[in-house]
Amino acid sequence: MFLGITNTPRDYAWGSRTAIPELLGRTVTGQPQAELWLGAHPGSPSVVVNPAMVGGADTLADWIREEPDAALGGGAEGLPFLLKVLAAAAPLSLQAHPTPEQARDGFAREEAAGIPVDAAERNYKDPYPKPELVVALSERFEALSGFRPVDEALADIVRIDGGTGRTAPLADRLRDQGLEETVRWLVTADDDARSLVRVLGELATAVEDPTPNTATVVDLAASYPDDPGVAVALLVHRVSLARGEALYLPAGNIHAYLEGLGIELMAPSDNVLRGGLTPKHVDVPELLHVLDFTPGPPPLLTPEPVAPGVDRFAPAGVGFALVRVSSAGATAGLGTGGVVPLGGPSIAICTEGAATLVGARSATMLRRGESCYVTPDEGTVTVETDAAGGGTATVFIATPA
Repeated sequence: MFLGITNTPRDYAWGSRTAIPELLGRTVTGQPQAELWLGAHPGSPSVVVNPAMVGGADTLADWIREEPDAALGGGAEGLPFLLKVLAAAAPLSLQAHPTPEQARDGFAREEAAGIPVDAAERNYKDPYPKPELVVALSERFEALSGFRPVDEALADIVRIDGGTGRTAPLADRLRDQGLEETVRWLVTADDDARSLVRVLGELATAVEDPTPNTATVVDLAASYPDDPGVAVALLVHRVSLARGEALYLPAGNIHAYLEGLGIELMAPSDNVLRGGLTPKHVDVPELLHVLDFTPGPPPLLTPEPVAPGVDRFAPAGVGFALVRVSSAGATAGLGTGGVVPLGGPSIAICTEGAATLVGARSATMLRRGESCYVTPDEGTVTVETDAAGGGTATVFIATPA
């Protein structure tokens, strides 16, 4: 079955006012539209377009709960992912996610302590990890992700300092004590650390030949002048994704989306440990517990080419994959080239043109902005371009790996 689903975008303050409605062909309301959720997460389950198809269930979560065998197939315990359209016009919080073990332990610990699940100070809303990936839809998608080598960070600190010596406490600590102790000092935010953050913001505006990271300090300091995340941003890769490029954020990865429009696929968990750039709860000891301080390259995710016009983004061990089917990448349209084997219950969204999805039991057409839930009995989906979309199409399909 191909079941039409939709949803109302989340109005978080950092969201773009135009990117999601323009992408999906909807009305610009003037309000921020940050995330469109497609899935069964209780925070914003997808709405069923035609409830009569599923016995009157209004949401995808309701149908899965009422008819799990029909919706998920035999043996499946739930939908293992949440698909989002994300549009950031301002930075999200600097954050990290736990490993499976850390999530289980943290959830059990807070349950035993009697902390309400909806309490602001609660870190672990569920006992699950939250790996995620994002594919850029805008011309550029800007993010911070992963600690970079110490020498790269030191070079930018020296550039910002400009010979004044005012950033020496940061440079000396990083050089002598390493990343972990430097981050620990910054996020505990004593008076010296806060003073340093203000100094960095002040001096960075005078850098004549800014690097991506020094420019990030200027941008962040304008909105968060005393926030330790401004200084931590110097220690993290500034990543600029071009349209179609992807980033994978494993457990322990420090990251923050800064600006851009993308398709995001993640495990359906709410476990976020924040470290700055936010008015929300920050638990410094728990953040330091989950962070992976190993420096390395930016965690870019290269897709596997499945067929002409079909690319599969599938990080190892996360249990889900994102398949992009695009007529722009096919040699002669999609036709039988756009074949996507499903790993189980899946969700598809059309972001360009129009396409017909043909499965083992039925078929449906998706126009730009439309999405559907695909039951596992469809087996394999063939994506074909449709004249209604001018002969072009881009469809993203989230599926279990």
